[in-house]
Amino acid sequence: MRITNNMMVNNFLINLNKNLARLDDLQYKMATGKKIRYPSDDPVITARSLRLRTDVSEIEQLQKNVDDATSWVDMTESALADITESLQRIRELAVRGANGTNTKEDMAQIAKEVVQIKEHIIQVGNTNYAGRYIFSGFKTDTAPLNSDGSFSDTGDFSSSGGYSVDLATGKNIIKYEVMKANFIEINKTANQVFYIQGETDVNKGNMFKVLDNLINALNNGDVSTVNSLLSDIDRHIDNVVAQRGDVGALQNRLELIKNRLSDDNVNFTTLLSNNEDVDMAEIIMQLKTAENVYRAALQTGAHILPPTLLDFLRF
Repeated sequence: MRITNNMMVNNFLINLNKNLARLDDLQYKMATGKKIRYPSDDPVITARSLRLRTDVSEIEQLQKNVDDATSWVDMTESALADITESLQRIRELAVRGANGTNTKEDMAQIAKEVVQIKEHIIQVGNTNYAGRYIFSGFKTDTAPLNSDGSFSDTGDFSSSGGYSVDLATGKNIIKYEVMKANFIEINKTANQVFYIQGETDVNKGNMFKVLDNLINALNNGDVSTVNSLLSDIDRHIDNVVAQRGDVGALQNRLELIKNRLSDDNVNFTTLLSNNEDVDMAEIIMQLKTAENVYRAALQTGAHILPPTLLDFLRF
């Protein structure tokens, strides 16, 4: 086989371009810290990275869901705590009004304070989080309570008044996806908080009916009625405390889920990094080697390039 100068030059340029391409690839990896530039560089790593990135994105969205759910539940717990304290104060006032030693004027003064506390409970019952009323079921844009303590009429109420909860159909139950395909209920409705479930007597089951009856009895100086209402007040305190206990258990669960998602995020991010990130120490060494090879190739090429007439004339 006859070797010509043109063949030598062509082979030299081909090999030089290969070295240059390898140098460019190593410089890209060093600059970006990634193993691949195009999917064709390594289809297996690319497919695995896409799956891992999807998993990390899902975890990050679930973390946002948990944070939102936690804020909602924290707001609910705070409102229930406020209602509990208010009811306990009302009970203290009812006990004072039931001792039979108060004048009619004293009873009227006690009634005035109960009225103020009732209005405060109504305000707390209309608490909203990020523009959504927390006790309104699905109707988050509608306040659950009117100014007099009656339930808003939106069509989603039980026969006794208040937003009804249907466990069979999920009506008025707000759920958040906090784990993949795992939903939890986060809300309490006005019906659950302000009406004792299963009580058929509205005057006993509806908290605001009880408070209205207490206010009327105090204004009328009816000590026996005030005394009889103490048990109804206690039942409503117990109901709110029970709802608060449910919310507290939910807070603990959300905290556990939040910790789990944080660990999962770290684990999947680590797997993603191991899959597509380069070993920087190794890539620096390879880059230095490629630079040396490229420089050596240039020096070699200086000797095999076609000689000119001047090269022969020097001899």
